[in-house]
Amino acid sequence: MSRSVPIVFVNATDPVGAGLVASLGRPEGNASGFTQFEFGISAKWLELLKELAPTVTRVAVIRDPTARTGGGQLGAIQAVAPSLRVDVRPVDPNNPDDIDRALNAFARAGSGGGLIVTSSRLARIHRERIVALAARHRLPAIYAFRVYVGSGGLMCYGADAIEPYRRAAGYIDRILKGEKPAELPAQAPTEYQLVINVKTAKTLGITVPASLLARADEVIE
Repeated sequence: MSRSVPIVFVNATDPVGAGLVASLGRPEGNASGFTQFEFGISAKWLELLKELAPTVTRVAVIRDPTARTGGGQLGAIQAVAPSLRVDVRPVDPNNPDDIDRALNAFARAGSGGGLIVTSSRLARIHRERIVALAARHRLPAIYAFRVYVGSGGLMCYGADAIEPYRRAAGYIDRILKGEKPAELPAQAPTEYQLVINVKTAKTLGITVPASLLARADEVIE
């Protein structure tokens, strides 16, 4: 990456860890931009899942074992799990067969199961497989991206995919007018979307609370 040409990045997962900026508040170099998420939002996945399916007492969390983001997202989920009385079980797949084995074993372990799928790249590639497994084992599931819900997943909560590009255009305009990337803090998303697939909920025998439907940005019938 150039160390002199001004750079505005979009949807970076960990710009500090990747060496793009020294810190989010003070980039200090020639790059700044917008992250894909903030780790703390991961706790919301468990809170929403529990609100939708109160009988959930244990949750499998599919994460990326090779990425820093996998640990950060899992940590945020684990932090709220005791207050929600949910046992969290990480799933660290290295290939799609690992996903099958882990979810099959998790489902056999008893009732009260649920599923959280973080921003794992492997999971996103094999999203249809994961959605099918969740349906087969009747696991209420929440995902990081809307694309899962479009494939039949139950619910997602994640950043608006378009918003960072609009905000990036503003940074580019400011840089062209003379500001330096080092003066522009790297920012987390400000808009998050809740999408619920009511058809999938009915298949699982779940009645979506009216309060949750009222907060949804999109409801898929």
